[in-house]
Amino acid sequence: MARKTMAAVLHGREDVRIEEIAVDEPGPGEVLLRIEAALTCGTDAKVFRRGYHARMIVPPAVFGHEAAGVIEAAGEGVVGFAPGDPVVMANSAPCGFCEYCQTGRASLCEDLLFWNGAYAELTIIPERIVQKNLLHRPPNVQAHEAALIEPLACAIHGLDECVIRKGDSVAVIGAGPLGLMLLVLARKQGLSVVVAGRSLDGLERAKALGAHEVVSKRHGDLGSQLRAISPGRQGFSLVIEAIGTSETIEAALSVVRKGGQINLFGGSAAGTTASLDVERAHYQENRLFGTFHHTPETIRRALELVAAGAVNPNEFIEGEEPLRALPRVLKEMTQRKRKMKTIIRP
Repeated sequence: MARKTMAAVLHGREDVRIEEIAVDEPGPGEVLLRIEAALTCGTDAKVFRRGYHARMIVPPAVFGHEAAGVIEAAGEGVVGFAPGDPVVMANSAPCGFCEYCQTGRASLCEDLLFWNGAYAELTIIPERIVQKNLLHRPPNVQAHEAALIEPLACAIHGLDECVIRKGDSVAVIGAGPLGLMLLVLARKQGLSVVVAGRSLDGLERAKALGAHEVVSKRHGDLGSQLRAISPGRQGFSLVIEAIGTSETIEAALSVVRKGGQINLFGGSAAGTTASLDVERAHYQENRLFGTFHHTPETIRRALELVAAGAVNPNEFIEGEEPLRALPRVLKEMTQRKRKMKTIIRP
C-alpha cells in the first residue's frame, strides 16, 4: 500500500514544485527512508537552472541527492538494517562487475546507478545503493552533518588522483563548498594552499580554514593574480580547478609550474571548451586530468572523517529552511545570493 509524502519534484527549467506524491512500500532489497535533513548542492542549482541532468535526473522526478535519515521500513532480503536505524547513503552505486569496477575505478562504472530523492519526507533507496552505499550513522553525527559525506567523498577522490609531494604548492580555483573541502583536505596533508574565487564570503571562509592567501576575481584576472603570488612567480605544483568554466580552466592552465599538475575537478556544462598551449604543456611536462564523482571507499572515508571530527560539516553550511522554501532557495542559489550549503528540513 502506497504512502503519501511531500516532495520537491523537478518539472523543467527553474520549475521545482512541492507536491504530495505516493511512495510505495519498499520492494525486495530496498528501504523506505524518512529524511531528517538534506543539503543543497551547486549541482542541484545547475540542474534547476537547466531543467535536467543527462546522467542523473530526467523530469518529472523527485529532486536532491545529499541526505540522511532514519529507516522507516525495510524490504524483503535486506540484511544489516532495520526500521529505526539512523543511516546515510551515497547518491549512486557502481555495478561492481564492469572493467572499471574490477580495476578499482568505480567512479567510471559503465552502469553507475544514480539516485535522486533527498528533498522529500519519505523516499525509497534502491537495492544496489542499500547493498553498496547505505551506511549506519554514528551516534555523534547529526543528520545534516552526515549528509555532507557525498560531496566530501568527491573531494577525497579528487585529491587521491593527484600525485602529491612534500612541499608542493597548491592553488584551488573555486571558493564554494567543494573548493573549501579541497582546501581543508589539502591542509591536512600539510600543503600550502591558495584559494581563488569570486565569493567574498567563500574567500573569508577560506582564510579561516587555513588558506595561505586568497585571490578575488573582483580584483582582476585570476591567472595574473595567482602567478604573481606563486612561489618564485613560477606557478603552482598543483592547480585544482573547481568551477568548470572556460575562463577558470584557462586560468588554471596558465598558472601551473614546470612539471606540475592541473586537476579539472569542477563539473562543466556540455560543450565547454578551453584553449591549451600545447607547446608549453609539452615542454613543461604538465599533467592534465579530470576527476569525477566518488567511490564506495571514499564515501566510507568521508563518514570516518566527519565522525572523528577531522572535518566539520558546519563550516560549509550557512542556514536552514523548510522543504516548502526549496524553490526560493534554489532561485537564490542561481542568483549567487546563497554561496554555501543550506539545510532543508522535510
